[in-house]
Amino acid sequence: MSVLSIKDLSIHHKMETLVRSVSFEIEEGEWHALIGQSGSGKSLTASAIGQLLSKQFSFSGSISLKGQSLFDLSKKELRNIRGREISYIFQDYTSSFTPFYTIGKHFDEYIKTHLSLNKKERREMATSALEAVNLEGERVYKSYSFQMSGGQLQRAAIALAMLLKPKLLIADEPTTALDSVTSKHILELIQKLRVETKCSVLFITHDLRHARKYADHISVMKEGEIIESNAKKEIIYAPKHPYTAQLLSAIPTISDRVSALENVEVLY
Repeated sequence: MSVLSIKDLSIHHKMETLVRSVSFEIEEGEWHALIGQSGSGKSLTASAIGQLLSKQFSFSGSISLKGQSLFDLSKKELRNIRGREISYIFQDYTSSFTPFYTIGKHFDEYIKTHLSLNKKERREMATSALEAVNLEGERVYKSYSFQMSGGQLQRAAIALAMLLKPKLLIADEPTTALDSVTSKHILELIQKLRVETKCSVLFITHDLRHARKYADHISVMKEGEIIESNAKKEIIYAPKHPYTAQLLSAIPTISDRVSALENVEVLY
């Protein structure tokens, strides 16, 4: 049974259909990349999975987690699933933490919502999670968000998202606001945690380079529709849709980089 199954999902806002008949499945432990340009409907689709969209949006089709329809759940049941079964990492990682609470306070409240542990157990669980993403557990636990760098905050957000070992991690453009070196470390960290916890990853991105490196399966989205979905090898080496081929052709090659360097004028 698939961890996540989306069938004929359409998302409507007032009289407009923003996402049309989207279907794909994610298997256990699979890294599934949903790629496309800004405005293609990727983040709307990701938000619909956890029912994070406002009441102004309506849906048709189905979304199931391990065979359970998410559209049939009550608000309380959805709250229990978010965090325990489905977790999110967002592009704006700063929104995960209010500057008025320490990082530890955020973790403590999150754990209290889902588990019956005493204060000492909650603290130990939080610091262990922070250390698992290569942060200094005790120091970060006592810190405020404004005392940390962007890369450290994103690591803390990942630790929070993975705290309860969810079945599905939805990473919505998690590296857009980070520099290339930090982005590489964050993606390698997600990959490491995926292997260790056997969770599935839905990776939302506009950058096919990241999908090419980490994904097992790629779905290409354009103007609210999935135009192509296949194993990574098939997408990369035998794209069927012209738009996919266009995205692939836009990826710089090593020869492109060498050529660019050769044309740089060196000033002494």
